[in-house]
Amino acid sequence: MKDPRACFPPGLLEAAPSELDLTDETQQDALLAAADALLARCEEQGALDELEAQLLGERDAWPLMAHVAVKLARSKRLLAEVDEPWHLSVVVALYGEHNRIRSRSEHPHGENFLTRKLAELSWLFAGRPELSWDLLLVDDGCPMGSGDVAREILRERHRAAPVEVAYLEQAIRRGEAGAAPLSSTDESRKGGSIEYGMWRAVSSPGSGSAPGPNSLPGPNSSQGPNHAVAFTDADLSTHLGQLGLLLHPIARSAQAAAIASRRAPLSVAVKSGSRNYRGLLFIYLWKRLLPQLSGIVDTQCGFKAFRADLAREILEGCIEKGFAFDIELLLRAELAVPRSTAVVPVAWIDSEAASTTTELQPYLPMLRSVVQIYRRYVSQISGDAESEAFAEAIEGLDEEGWQGCVERLGASLSGTDPAGYDEFRPIRARDLREAAR
Repeated sequence: MKDPRACFPPGLLEAAPSELDLTDETQQDALLAAADALLARCEEQGALDELEAQLLGERDAWPLMAHVAVKLARSKRLLAEVDEPWHLSVVVALYGEHNRIRSRSEHPHGENFLTRKLAELSWLFAGRPELSWDLLLVDDGCPMGSGDVAREILRERHRAAPVEVAYLEQAIRRGEAGAAPLSSTDESRKGGSIEYGMWRAVSSPGSGSAPGPNSLPGPNSSQGPNHAVAFTDADLSTHLGQLGLLLHPIARSAQAAAIASRRAPLSVAVKSGSRNYRGLLFIYLWKRLLPQLSGIVDTQCGFKAFRADLAREILEGCIEKGFAFDIELLLRAELAVPRSTAVVPVAWIDSEAASTTTELQPYLPMLRSVVQIYRRYVSQISGDAESEAFAEAIEGLDEEGWQGCVERLGASLSGTDPAGYDEFRPIRARDLREAAR
């Protein structure tokens, strides 16, 4: 391939910062311009694939903007291969997002994420009238009124956009099936609102027309057989221009689901802080309980898509409404349609400053939820003595014991690749119990 630098607009790489500031809209606009330039200069998908391989071969030699722009260009080019009508519903949970939804001029951590997400979706689907989308924002009982702030922004700036704002609290009061079995938003930790939004997007047959702006009098219309539903986080960590990477395997390769991974070899992940040992131990332990999810490593990346028919099937009867809801959805998808979940490498940038979950460090609660999921779906199918021993050891952990496990066992996983944890087993259940003492 020719010099990769010739694929980018003149001067962009020289002017590009080494990192990307998610609150800087000028940088976000430049990112889309760079992706457009790549699409114009690399006319075939193979050329973009080759360019990506070259950049990833010298990761540190290229600014982050270049890596993300390639992902966006590949996404849009792959979406061009989708030659049938499709509708994509995108669900976002809102909790404590009243600052990040503002612009940086209004708040230091403001990402203006609603306006940016609309721009990202519009960019991706531009020129494709046979492809449509809608965005559903679900207030997860936010005490700061994130849903109301979103509706205010929509009324002021985006009246015609295909965006809806729903409130989980109202759905619970109305007894809507998609909010069951919740009796209060206090019982939801993101999972309740995401699952309600997904249910709302796919639950009712209809004409296939896009929903009206800014209000939800009833469930959205299903878009027919060619309908997929995705969910993503409220922040800008995962650029929605990458949704083509998820929709392509569903629309073109008959996959039932597609999930993003920040740990795949071709992924670009920029993470703040140091939670490596906790994250590695978390992955190692859930893999001891859920062997059906072999080949999947990153269950927690908030960027997943499902065919509407599969979503309808797996949403019914879900028990987990907290941060481990992704794991239950993935397991139910695997049990419904084995080996039909595509794992997609993406670009992901940690939006740490205004995160609503950073301080929660919910690994232990998630592990307890994984045990519940294991007992409901797996123990009678493929459970064995060692899996049961791990389940019992996790059930016996308190926060102090969990920290002891991280300190005493985490180092044994340092430098290891979680992709090998399906077979790599240096930690036994008894080690967990001893480390927790």
